[in-house]
Amino acid sequence: MTGSAKNADEELRELAAKQVALGEVRGAPAADPVNVPMIRHWLAAMGDENPVYLEQGLAPPTMAQVWTMPGLSRGPKERSPVDDMMTALNGHGYTGVVATNCEQTYHRYVRVGELLTPATRFSGLAGPKRTALGVGYFATWHITWYSGDDEPVAEMMFRVLKFRPPQKTEPQEQAAELPPYPLQPAVNQDTAFFWDGAGQGELRIQSCADCGELRHPPGPLCPRCRSAERTHRVASGTGTLFSYVVHHHPPVPGRETPFVVGVVELPEGVRIVGNVVDCPIEEVRIGMPLRVTYRRMDDRLVLPMWAPEGR
Repeated sequence: MTGSAKNADEELRELAAKQVALGEVRGAPAADPVNVPMIRHWLAAMGDENPVYLEQGLAPPTMAQVWTMPGLSRGPKERSPVDDMMTALNGHGYTGVVATNCEQTYHRYVRVGELLTPATRFSGLAGPKRTALGVGYFATWHITWYSGDDEPVAEMMFRVLKFRPPQKTEPQEQAAELPPYPLQPAVNQDTAFFWDGAGQGELRIQSCADCGELRHPPGPLCPRCRSAERTHRVASGTGTLFSYVVHHHPPVPGRETPFVVGVVELPEGVRIVGNVVDCPIEEVRIGMPLRVTYRRMDDRLVLPMWAPEGR
């Protein structure tokens, strides 16, 4: 390790220790109390048809972070113990970022009319570590949402990898084989069937082996009957664009911006996220018919993407 690298690592560790010592730092209360319109939008976007939320004035627990997200305000940004750490990592060249862990704990349902306040605690910095994406640090922090002055209603542990993106090579120096794609999916016993299918040109949707319920993303339990027995069905490969965003910033390793990320509704009854390709961005429209296409990203990974039907 060179002297400059050693000094940089020491500086980052010292800053991390200071941020941890700050403890929990309260943020500003949410701009709006928990409200029915936002709950209704969330339920529609998630495809959640459980009537209990609107009937009883309850917010889905997974909305905890929604109530206090700052949005695109042009005013001064409220800083948390995480911000200085992220700025320092960026300054030392660790500009790549990918989320690695997120664990949420819910203490109770939040009711319409409650006003939530977030509090952030930086928990630690681990590294430098060599990963498939590059050398980087794992930064971890916790957020607690309070109702009123001191009643915690939800908590979240969040961890990201901040890494140094690989240096670009000149075309003549590139090897004939595809370089490793920097954003590898998490493949485990719940998702391996999906990625195996993509490699074989099949769009596989997980289904319950007992009641037949289809579900995506894949998971260990059936949401209808709670069975752990599972199989899969090969989808037709067609769908319609349910929603989409055009990603401009921040830069994404291995991708050129802008690009379209869409939520595609399949005739089988589930929705799947993927890039919309082979179509000018200005021609992308909600409801447009799409067909799956498969793109090899490196020697191991094939990604399902979506192109306009007929192209």
